[in-house]
Amino acid sequence: MLNNINQAVLLIIIANVLFSMQGFKKYSFLDKYKFQVGKILSGEKIRVFTSGFLHVDWMHLGFNMYALYLFGDIVASFLGITNFLIIYFTSLLAGSFYSLQYHKKEPYYSAVGASGAVSGIVYSSILLYPSMELYLFFIPIPIPGYIFGVGYLLYSIYGMKKQLGIIGHSAHLGGAIGGFTITLLLNPSLFISNKLFVLILGTPILLLLIFGDKLKKI
Repeated sequence: MLNNINQAVLLIIIANVLFSMQGFKKYSFLDKYKFQVGKILSGEKIRVFTSGFLHVDWMHLGFNMYALYLFGDIVASFLGITNFLIIYFTSLLAGSFYSLQYHKKEPYYSAVGASGAVSGIVYSSILLYPSMELYLFFIPIPIPGYIFGVGYLLYSIYGMKKQLGIIGHSAHLGGAIGGFTITLLLNPSLFISNKLFVLILGTPILLLLIFGDKLKKI
């Protein structure tokens, strides 16, 4: 399975595994580098980056890395390694900064995980290859990639509003927005070749950016 994996994707997976394992062994390491609003606002800006390489357990890590393995090679193949890395790290930071903005009045809000970066890669791959078909758990028929993308975004908005579970839905949203935006900037021909799907995928993002501040008031 790993024979055909892009080297850049593989290196990021290895970095996530090694960094996360250190956090598994030492809570002090996890606590020092996790995303925490109060600490970041007090000057520890490095956390917006390092938190994207930490995970709470092997299941959390495995799920994110498997998604990165599935979708990362699509982005790297279409746009090249350099652009893949730009999209990955831009999405990571976009997820962190969106979370920081959304939870800025919650100093003890904490999160870890590559979900923001991976969400950006997922959204980027769907934008590049909207006709892809995905098979999800318990659903016996394939789902078009663009439908999955919109559904994923809407679920993240709902989850962010309702604070569902311990998942960082705001990081998912920020990462998806970052991946969508930077992919279009790097490959503006998509506005012509995939303009319908750009519109479909971009509409909920645009609405979120316009009306996002009202989510907490609903």
